Formats: sequence, C-alpha cells, structure tokens
Amino acid sequence: MNAMQEKLFLELRQTKEEIEHSLKHKSKREWITSILEEELADIDSAMEKMKRGQYGQCEISGELLPDDLLQLIPTLKSTKDSEYLVRFYKKPINSSF
Repeated sequence: MNAMQEKLFLELRQTKEEIEHSLKHKSKREWITSILEEELADIDSAMEKMKRGQYGQCEISGELLPDDLLQLIPTLKSTKDSEYLVRFYKKPINSSF
C-alpha cells in the first residue's frame, strides 16, 4: 500500500465503524438502512482490494483509476462509475459579473 492508500484505508475503516454503529443502534428498519448497508459493502470491498494489492483498478477494464477520483470517492469501482459523476459536477459561478 502506498501512503495515499494507507490514509484512505484508515478513513474507510473509521467510516465503516461509524456505519456499523449506526446500523446496530437503529431500533427499526428505515429508508436509509439499505443505503448504509450498500455503502458498508462498498467499503468492505475497497478495503479487501487494498489488502490484495488490487485497489484502484477498474473492475471492468483493469486499468488504473485516477488517484484524484479515488481520493474523492475511495469506493469507486470502475471508470464507468466515474462517468456518473458528471451529472453531479457543477462549475463554480464566475464572480466577475
């Protein structure tokens, strides 16, 4: 694991603990429970890839995913997933009107 991956691994582990704590202390199944469970599965998958030395590889093509995207979304699985980010990306408003 390189330094970036070690940092991401620690962040993923902390997030995993927080999600597990949240799920454990819910008295009933809420709409967000399924979202948290999916995120937990993605975190487990990313952490396992780090342990195997396969983190950052596209699951479809095998090519390396950009480090800047992995830092933003450490559970990114493929380059195809990154294409969906365009929908959520907004350019800043130019302040020189």
